[in-house]
Amino acid sequence: MESANGHRSRNDGDHRPSANPPRPLKIAMVMPPWYEVPPAGYGGLERVCASLIDGLIARGHYVTLFGAGTRTGTRARFVSTNPELQYPKLLQSMPELVHVTEVNEMLERERFDIVHDHTTVGPVTAAQRSAPSVVTVHGCPTGDLRTYLSHVDDMVSLVAISHAQRRVAPDLNWTTTIHHGIEADSPVKPGPTDGPVLWLGRFDPDKGPDLAIEACRKAGLPLVLAGKCNQADEWRYLDEVVRPMLDDGIELILNADRDTTNALVLQAQSMILPIRWEEPFGMVMIEAMAVGTPVVALRRGSVPEVVLHGRSGFVCTDEAELPEALHQARTLDPADCVAHVRTSFSVELMARRHERLYRRLMVERRRGLTARTGGRRHVTSTPAGATDGATSAVRARSRLVG
Repeated sequence: MESANGHRSRNDGDHRPSANPPRPLKIAMVMPPWYEVPPAGYGGLERVCASLIDGLIARGHYVTLFGAGTRTGTRARFVSTNPELQYPKLLQSMPELVHVTEVNEMLERERFDIVHDHTTVGPVTAAQRSAPSVVTVHGCPTGDLRTYLSHVDDMVSLVAISHAQRRVAPDLNWTTTIHHGIEADSPVKPGPTDGPVLWLGRFDPDKGPDLAIEACRKAGLPLVLAGKCNQADEWRYLDEVVRPMLDDGIELILNADRDTTNALVLQAQSMILPIRWEEPFGMVMIEAMAVGTPVVALRRGSVPEVVLHGRSGFVCTDEAELPEALHQARTLDPADCVAHVRTSFSVELMARRHERLYRRLMVERRRGLTARTGGRRHVTSTPAGATDGATSAVRARSRLVG
C-alpha cells in the first residue's frame, strides 16, 4: 500500500522467497497510436509505460506492446496496427477507434493473462475481452472524462496514478493507486548547480509558464522555458501570453528532443512547476529529482505526494511564495532528491505493484469476479470447474447491482 506522501508501507518491502514461485505472466500492453514508446520528445504517458514494460520484463514476464509506428525502444515484443504514428491527428477520435478495434481482434487470437490498457477508447470495449483488463487513468477525471469513466463496465479495473487523482472523482470504479516510477541510471549532479531555473511542460495556462516567468523575475534568477508547442491552442497561448513576457533573462526552447530535455534537467538549479490545475501526477517532477534537481511547485493535485517538502523541493501554497522558495531550493542536497525518488518512485517498485494487481485480478476472474457496490469489491466464489456461463451470469448480476 501507499501512504499519502508516496512512501511505501511495510508490506511493499516483503521479499520473502516462495517455495513455489508464481509463473511468469503474459501481458498485453495497449498503447495509444500517437507516439513511439518511449517517445523521442514529449510524451509522459509513453515514457512511464516504457519503464513499466521493461520493469515487468526484468521481473520475468512476457509483454506484448500493441501500438503504432515501426519500432519500440522497449524490450517488449512489438505489434503495430499502423506503420504511421498518428500524432498529427491527436485530437481526432477515429485513429484511436480504428487502433483499438484492431487491437481487440488481435487479442482474441492469442491468450493473455492480463490486458493493460492506456488508451482513451479502450475502456469502453474492455469488458468484451477474454482476459481481465486494467485501465490506467492518465488524465484528470473531471468533466467529460469523469462522465465517460463512470459508465465503463464494472469488470474493468481503473488504476489511479495518485491519491489526489482519486479524490477528484472518488465515485469511480478505482481498484488501486500506483505511482509512476523512473529508472535510476541517469547521471546525477554531485552538488547544487548555478544553472537556470527550468520550466518544462506544454504551453497551456494550466501549466503556469507565465507564473514561472513572474516568479523568476522577482527572484532575479534566469529561466529556461522548454515546452511542447504543436497544437493550435498551444501556439495561440505562446504567442498571445508568453512571448510578450519574454526578456533577456528567459530562454525559450520549443519541442526539444529527449537528449536536450535530459541535459536541461541536469543543468538546472531547480525545476519550477506553478500549476493551476489538479495535476494527476507530473512525471517531470520525478525526472528532475531523479538527477538531483529540486522541484518548486504550487500545492495542487499530486504535488504534495511527489515532492518531499524541505528535502527534495518546496511545496508552496500560493504564487507569492515561489521566489523565496526558488532561492531556498539552491541549498538542498541533490543526494536527498535522488534518494527520495529511488525509495518511493523506482521502476522496480512500480512494476512489482502492477504485478501484484495483475495476479489479484486473475484470481478474482477465476473465482467469478463480482460487482462493486458503494466503491467496495465483493468476491463471490464460483465452484471449481464452473463454465464461462457462470462467469457471464456473475457479470450480468454485476451490471444490475453496480
